Amino acid sequence: MATRLNRRQFLTTSLAAAAAVGTRDVYVPAIVHAQEPIRIGQLIPFTGFLGAIGEYGKQGATLAVEELNEKGGVMGRKLELITEDEANPGVAVQKARKLIEKDHVVAIEGLVSSASCLAVGDEVQRAKVLLINAGANSDEIRSKRCHRYVFSTEGCNTQYVSAIGNWLIKERKISRWYFLTSDYAFGHDLLRVARGLLAANKGTEVGSDLAPTGTTDFSQYITKMKAAKPDLVFHNLAGADVTNFLKQYAEAGMTIEVAGGVIDSAYAWPVGEALRGHFPIIWWHELTTPTSVAWAARYIKRWGRPPDNQAYGDYIAVHAIAQAIDKAKSTDSGKLVAALEGHTLAGTTDGLKGRPLTFRAWDHQLLQPMYVVGAKDKAKWKDKWDIFEVIGEVPGKGQPLEAIAIPKAESQCQLEPMS
Repeated sequence: MATRLNRRQFLTTSLAAAAAVGTRDVYVPAIVHAQEPIRIGQLIPFTGFLGAIGEYGKQGATLAVEELNEKGGVMGRKLELITEDEANPGVAVQKARKLIEKDHVVAIEGLVSSASCLAVGDEVQRAKVLLINAGANSDEIRSKRCHRYVFSTEGCNTQYVSAIGNWLIKERKISRWYFLTSDYAFGHDLLRVARGLLAANKGTEVGSDLAPTGTTDFSQYITKMKAAKPDLVFHNLAGADVTNFLKQYAEAGMTIEVAGGVIDSAYAWPVGEALRGHFPIIWWHELTTPTSVAWAARYIKRWGRPPDNQAYGDYIAVHAIAQAIDKAKSTDSGKLVAALEGHTLAGTTDGLKGRPLTFRAWDHQLLQPMYVVGAKDKAKWKDKWDIFEVIGEVPGKGQPLEAIAIPKAESQCQLEPMS
């Protein structure tokens, strides 16, 4: 008489047989595969001058995974997030290989350093594994160094500079600029874009300096700014350099208006009441769209503090991966790429901005608005997080999101053929 196996015994026997002779030659029932999690890799900095936003990025991605798993996961399988420190370009590539070859992730998301993202982009294209860039800004990632397997939920430098630069020139009538720039890939690219916008509007550059990443004393640059007497100091800095510069700028008693090409709220909050100026930001926790309000509340309940813009980027990236898997009904990277090209973020995770956000098929950039924010006087703060007021959304409602993105005619992006 045949012995009847219960479900647990059946699974154990099947897996043991697979381990004994190699899974390549043994049929493993679908019920076994259904229990395996879908692994998503995350590369995010926890060290160095960009390290402070790493924890926000991890929390944003973790919350996305938790939300999706509470709803049953994707294709009946739970999601698992595996996070690694991107550290620097060399380490980031090593960690990407580990996520792909050892952890067998179906996709990678995250990254903040443009230099690291460019290096990892080359690696995932070689390995043919999907990467969603959630924090690196360089136009190169979407232009001459674009790849078929790389998408970006983070805005590019052109989007940021177009938003703040046009506002400064048209609304503030500021045309004499002094640049201070981080001396690495992100800063160089941001300076290029800002100079182009200034020249196109017949403005004048009255000075420019490159500062090494990790600079702690900006006094020599501030002295030169004061002597040059510009209408505006426009910084192209990143990470902790932003915090240090803005603090020292205020301590020096500078009254020249200041702005930046990019701002991360995680590096603006520590400036405190010394914060001044205007900046473009991709997302702010006090946006009033229904999905944004709901998500900010969930994040605060889960982590005890508001989300910053990096948390937003990683949160959206994980949901984009999940939507691609659901749309493709597969975890095959080639099918995920095809699913995301031209894809509009759907459902309650619509990009949290109250308007359709779509990945352009030809360069894989997510089209979305930016927000011009200005520093609030401390007397107007509700709490220590309430440092900005939103001045405007760019492009405005009803205007095409292409208006601030890299024009196709000016892009050098040539995506590889799908193979």
